[in-house]
Amino acid sequence: MPELPDVVNYCRALERLVVGQRLEKIQLASPFLLRTVEPALSAFHGKPLTSVSREAKQIVLEFDSGERLLIHLMIAGRLRWRPEGKKVPKTNLQATFHFEHGTLIFTEAGKKKRARLYALPAGPEALAPFQKGGLEVLECSLGQFQERLQLRNHTLRRALTDQRLFSGIGNAYSDEILFHAGISPMKLTQKMTDVEVKTLYQACREVLCDWVKRLESEVGDGFPEKVTAFHPDMAVHGRYGESCLKCGQAVQRIRYADNETNYCPQCQNEGRLLADRSLSRLLKSDWPRTAEELEYHLESRKF
Repeated sequence: MPELPDVVNYCRALERLVVGQRLEKIQLASPFLLRTVEPALSAFHGKPLTSVSREAKQIVLEFDSGERLLIHLMIAGRLRWRPEGKKVPKTNLQATFHFEHGTLIFTEAGKKKRARLYALPAGPEALAPFQKGGLEVLECSLGQFQERLQLRNHTLRRALTDQRLFSGIGNAYSDEILFHAGISPMKLTQKMTDVEVKTLYQACREVLCDWVKRLESEVGDGFPEKVTAFHPDMAVHGRYGESCLKCGQAVQRIRYADNETNYCPQCQNEGRLLADRSLSRLLKSDWPRTAEELEYHLESRKF
């Protein structure tokens, strides 16, 4: 799912390319994409786009009438841009937004249609249901961050990805933030010292700012066409089994449902493995406690 750096990158590209242009027509390719009835999409036709903003992981397009289109890409939704006269691809097409000088394309890969488009009337109350209340880490003070982080006693992984607590952070960047901070994803928020909280706060800001700049640099004057949760320059996310860039030990993972957390045992947990819910329950006492034990078992093909 596109997270804060990816969504900021989309917003900045859209600001550059379409703000000030009239939206000539919206065409839906999938009837499941639109989740609202009023106002009708035709109400937006012919109206100039005045601003583009981010609401957590969502993109908000606001028009001169005050009405808004809210785009939630979910896991597999993506945006693409084609200048006027260029062919619009049909693969995974969900909707097209035809502006004066080009077309914004909304796609979604896979069979699970989770991506969403909402047409909202004018007025701040229309946006309220989509505002989860998460704190903007790049705009808050250390004190505000600590208060929100320790509001409840959750694991750091859960706290950072909860949009009611912090805005825009998901699986990928929570992995990167916690690795940068050198803290276990399973550490409980209310067990953290003031020093650890400050370290995490700084890591959040440094990692998110760094990736916003990286992605913006990659796009340049173009449009972000290759948004992905897995980037070759990431330190741990998506690098299970590969060598840690700092210590050389194998990056490990915790799997649950459709999600996965990646971490380095040595850099984040004093060399100890974190229990994988499914595998550790199966192996019980045979579950290795350290990365060295795991490596030994793998080599000896014990499991």
